[in-house]
Amino acid sequence: MTVYLVGAGPGDPSLLTLRGAEVLAGADVVVYDRLSVTSLLDLAPADAEHISVGKQPGGPRTSQWDINALLVARGQAGQQVVRLKGGDPFVFARGGEEAAALAAAGVAFEVVPGITSAVAVPAYAGIPVTMRYSSTSFTVVTGHEDPAKGEGSVNWEAVAALGGTVVVLMGAARCRTICDRLIAAGLASDTPVAAVQWGTRPNQRTLRATLATLADLDPQPPATIVIGEVAAADLAWFENRPLFGRRMVVTRAQPQAAAMAADLRRRGAEAIELPAIAFQPPEDPDRLARTAADVGRYDWVVFTSPTGVARFFEHLHDARSLGGVRVAAIGPGTAAALAERNVIADLVPEQYVAESLLETLSNEVGPDGPGRVLIPRAETARDVLPDGLAAAGWDVDVVPAYRTVAPSPDPDAAALLAEAEVITFTSSSTVINFTDTYGTDAVPEVVATIGPVTSATARSHGLEVAVEATDHTVNGLIAALEDFFAR
Repeated sequence: MTVYLVGAGPGDPSLLTLRGAEVLAGADVVVYDRLSVTSLLDLAPADAEHISVGKQPGGPRTSQWDINALLVARGQAGQQVVRLKGGDPFVFARGGEEAAALAAAGVAFEVVPGITSAVAVPAYAGIPVTMRYSSTSFTVVTGHEDPAKGEGSVNWEAVAALGGTVVVLMGAARCRTICDRLIAAGLASDTPVAAVQWGTRPNQRTLRATLATLADLDPQPPATIVIGEVAAADLAWFENRPLFGRRMVVTRAQPQAAAMAADLRRRGAEAIELPAIAFQPPEDPDRLARTAADVGRYDWVVFTSPTGVARFFEHLHDARSLGGVRVAAIGPGTAAALAERNVIADLVPEQYVAESLLETLSNEVGPDGPGRVLIPRAETARDVLPDGLAAAGWDVDVVPAYRTVAPSPDPDAAALLAEAEVITFTSSSTVINFTDTYGTDAVPEVVATIGPVTSATARSHGLEVAVEATDHTVNGLIAALEDFFAR
C-alpha cells in the first residue's frame, strides 16, 4: 500500500484538492496535525483510524522521529495511510523529512500538494501578494526555525534587500525580532504590514499595522504576516460575509444538517453540527409498504416533510401507481424532494404550516364532495391537519412513515455549546430533544426558529426566541439570521 503526504490547505476545508479528497476516501489510517481541519476526517471511511500527532505551542508534542516511525510502520503493515498536513506538505511542513524516512524504509509514498497559506491566507484577507508595478515578486520565509540554530539562518538583510512582498509563516512568536531585523536591514519602519490570524477560517482576524507597530498588537499563532506595499490593500471579501465569525449550532438530522451547515459556512458562519433528531423506520413498516402498493385508491397524498417523501417512495415500486392521485406538499423543501423523484406537487400552500395546507386543501373538494386522503408522516406529529380534514368530511388515513428519536448525547457538546452564539431549530422535535438531552441552560444566547410552530414549542420550554423565519424554510431561516445580525 501507499503512504500519502496530503496538503490539507490553510484551514478552509473546501480548499482541499480533489486528489486529497480521493485518497482520504480510501484511507485505512489518517494521521493529522493541529492545523489540519478535523472536519476533513469525515471524508475518510467511517471505520478509518484517526491518529492525532498535533503539536501544541508550548504544550504536548509528538516528536518528528515518532511521526516518521509511525508512518513507516503503518505503511509496512500494508495499510493505506493519509498523512494530513496543514498547507502544503513540502512548504515548511517537514513533509520532506517524512518522505525521506519512507524512502529509506522502502515504503511507497505519494505527495499530494496543498494550497499554501503563504498565498491563500493573504487572499482571504483581501491582500494580493503581487501587484503590477508596486510588487512584482514575493518571498516566503519561515519565522519558526529549528531552535538548535539559535538566531536562525534566515538572512533578514538579504530578504529586506530583495524588495517586493515578504510573507512570513509561523512568525507570530518572533514578530518583534523579525520586524526589528528588517528595519535594521533597511526597510522603512512605516512599511505596511498585516498579520492574518487563523486565516481562511470563520475566526479569521486581520491586524493591520506597520513594521514599527505590529509587535505592539501581539499577533497570536497561527498567523501569516505580510510585509510590503500590498499589505495596505484592503480588498476584503471573506470577513465581509453577512454571518462572518458567528458560531451557530445546527440541530437538524443528518444529512440535512450537513447541507444547512454548508449554507451557513458559505455566508461566513462557523457551523457546529449537533443533531438533536434522528430518523428510524416506523414500528410497523409493513403497513407503509401495503399502503404504498395500494396508493391508487386515494384522491390525495399529502406529504409533510422530505423524510416522509423518501420513506414512502422506498416502497413505491411503480410510479404509475400515482397516475390518478393528486399530490400535496407542505413546503418547497418537501416539493423539491418530490421533484427529485419526477413528481410535481399539485398543491403547495402559501404558508408552509399544516394550518395553511388544511385551508388550501379544503378548497379542492370535487363535485362528489371530500375524498380520500393519505398522509404518510412521522409516527408522532401534530394532528392539526388530519383532524381538520376529518372534521371537514374527508376520509383520512395517517400512516407512520418514520419515527423521530433523539440521538445519543455528544460528549464534546458542552465545550461546543459554551462557545456558540446561536442555535437553530427547524422543528418542534429538535427543540424537545435538544432541551431533554442537554438542558435549557446549555442553549446559546440567540435562539432562531424556522417558524411559529417551532417558536411556540421553544417558548413552552422556557426559551426566548430572538429570530423567527418569515419564510418557513431553511433558506428563510438563514435570511432571517442575516437580517438579525445586520440590524
